[in-house]
Amino acid sequence: MFDKKDLLRIVRAPDGTVGIDGTGKKNGRGAYVCMNEKCIGKCAKGLLAKHLDCMIPNEIYEELRSKISE
Repeated sequence: MFDKKDLLRIVRAPDGTVGIDGTGKKNGRGAYVCMNEKCIGKCAKGLLAKHLDCMIPNEIYEELRSKISE
């Protein structure tokens, strides 16, 4: 279990686009990802795509990795 502020929200908007939701308030189906490489690796293997029921562009994973390295 993590505090919500320690997680990143990924959202699939109603129009089908996928992005990182920094505010946590965007419309659409959301999934929370912890900010560590192991978790992002699991997501990249298909876990996130399964939860959001869509294909996740590689740019999203790259952006997640850049956020955890900050």
